[in-house]
Amino acid sequence: MKHPDIIYYKDEINDEFAGDNLVPRKIDETYWYGDNSLYFKFMRLFWYRIFAHPLAIAFLLFKYHHKIVNRKVLKPYIKQPIFVFANHTNNISDALIPTLVSFPHSTYIVVNANNVSIPGLRRITHFLGALPLPDNMAATKNFMNTLKLRVSEGASIMIYPEAHIWPFYTKIRPFTDSSFRYPIQYGCPVFCFTNTYQKRRFSKTPRIVTYVDGPFFPNENLDRKEKQADLRNRVYEAMCERSKMNNVELIKYVKATDNDKEN
Repeated sequence: MKHPDIIYYKDEINDEFAGDNLVPRKIDETYWYGDNSLYFKFMRLFWYRIFAHPLAIAFLLFKYHHKIVNRKVLKPYIKQPIFVFANHTNNISDALIPTLVSFPHSTYIVVNANNVSIPGLRRITHFLGALPLPDNMAATKNFMNTLKLRVSEGASIMIYPEAHIWPFYTKIRPFTDSSFRYPIQYGCPVFCFTNTYQKRRFSKTPRIVTYVDGPFFPNENLDRKEKQADLRNRVYEAMCERSKMNNVELIKYVKATDNDKEN
């Protein structure tokens, strides 16, 4: 789908421009997040490592000439669980890039229900690593138990704190500190990556250059809520600094005025 040159927004935190028009499934106590059975491990190996990983490399290379900068900061932590935060600006690429950034970690992505409601993929999203946010207390218990399991396995837990997709957006939107409670709770190092769009000499399609930063650790001199806010602020500042590397603006996002709303 060709995006318009200008998109008008009202709310930086809650507006969604993914354009998928999906009806999200309900994530209740019947939703299966996966486990550590031999069946799950085999299906995970096939769909994630054998199928999705090579597909991600090929798509990102040929479509966007994708490049990762500073991935070396992850090397000392490849044998322990990590949490990774990033900006949310691309429907397909945002599902693929975490796998490459965190390799050889096994990566799981915290997602909205839309991401596990895609026709034809609903039966395999568990194995691809999708962890949809729960809709009730019973599902929340399952979600937290699964998060604890994946941390115990040494996985990389990927979170898009902006929550909503703004295609090709070149700045960092405000986000809350709520998801930063997870790495504090489990004592895991935090990293972030920032996807930027940069000019290509012979193509109108920009290059995606991903910048990795970290590790970030909570300040132990603060109380729990202050730790969350401080950790969020340091990650946000790092992402804002990296976003300055954008030099292509495919879509201009404009704050809607009263006149725009009337039109």
